[in-house]
Amino acid sequence: MFPYPNPPLSSSNPALCTAIANRIAQAPQQRITFAEYMDMVLYHPEQGYYSSNGVKIGFQGSDFFTSASLGADFGELLAKQMRQMWEILGQPKPFSLVEMGAGLGNLALNLLSYLKHHHSDFFAAIEYIIIEKSPSLQQEQQQRLQEFAVHWCNWQEIKPNSIVGCFFSNELVDAFPVHQFILQDGQLQEIYVTTQTREEKEHSSAAANISFVEVEGEPSTPKLGEYFQLVGIDLSQSTYEDGYRSEINLAALDWLSIVADCLQRGYVLTIDYGYHAHRYYHPRRSHGTLQCYYQHRHHHNPYINIGRQDITAHVDFTGLESWGKLCGLNPVGWIQQGLFLMALGLGERLAVLSSQEQPLSELLNRREALHQLIDPTGLGGFGVLIQSKGLKETEAQQTLTGLAIPN
Repeated sequence: MFPYPNPPLSSSNPALCTAIANRIAQAPQQRITFAEYMDMVLYHPEQGYYSSNGVKIGFQGSDFFTSASLGADFGELLAKQMRQMWEILGQPKPFSLVEMGAGLGNLALNLLSYLKHHHSDFFAAIEYIIIEKSPSLQQEQQQRLQEFAVHWCNWQEIKPNSIVGCFFSNELVDAFPVHQFILQDGQLQEIYVTTQTREEKEHSSAAANISFVEVEGEPSTPKLGEYFQLVGIDLSQSTYEDGYRSEINLAALDWLSIVADCLQRGYVLTIDYGYHAHRYYHPRRSHGTLQCYYQHRHHHNPYINIGRQDITAHVDFTGLESWGKLCGLNPVGWIQQGLFLMALGLGERLAVLSSQEQPLSELLNRREALHQLIDPTGLGGFGVLIQSKGLKETEAQQTLTGLAIPN
């Protein structure tokens, strides 16, 4: 077992803890995979972190913030890249922009507002679609985007091979439920979640002290072992010691399969924090990348603040690239977010700040926000992966502005 210290139930959502405990009680061997646990914690229809009104994105009292929280520049620069994609494809109409996981709607608002005022021809061709799993976030988005013709739908409503345009996401894949594994005696073992035994809580009230512990067992699916063949990692090497622990994001592969199936012609743009496989599964990264965010602080215990904190894991970009090829998505390029935004003109925006007439406090705040977007130790170090499907040879040969390394 791998127990974590568990606080009183008051720090968690009691109804969610009970629902998870009931799921465990009904499961074979009274245990569920960590992926199932994480899925319930984040996406339970009524009590999950993203399904309730508990998710907080931004700064004041927030759990985390995203690039879109730092002002309009991020969305405006993405809009410039998407306009070029539209031009490369021959200016089709409609050109679908499909945002997957739109948060509070800030990115959509900034992107659409910029295009409306600066690129009316492209704006007129856009069909903006949001796929959002969280009812509370969808409500926020609808309020924020009332002035625009935005469509909300689920995956079942998008027909296969129907989208010409760009599927894009910002900090979505990191929130997909992950399987956790550990190496024991050179063998891959999966980490499961169960409840405390009766003996361990004999002096407490079961209703008031539901807590969860980890146990290990045989992998729940052969896909876990197959994943390392996909990304070219050999865990049998002697450099991987017993106790080595990390994650596998099978949900990301399922998601990418759906995206590729829906895309007829165009691009997939994925922005997130993560590494390629050789860094992600480096022998020295022996505890994985799982992190929890609560009130703008991060820690590594997913068994506290249940339903009231975010849980994420870094993205393995090699997995997305390799699986994408199998799904018919061609790799266009990968670049760090800072370089991507600089190539799209963020440097020029910084340069003209000093000549703008505005209060000093506003000037300094905007400069700080722009610097945060390109900080290589923070948001600027995020990865930007672009894949394509259905492009003609002449279209595929054209370099996207954001992938051109700035001088």
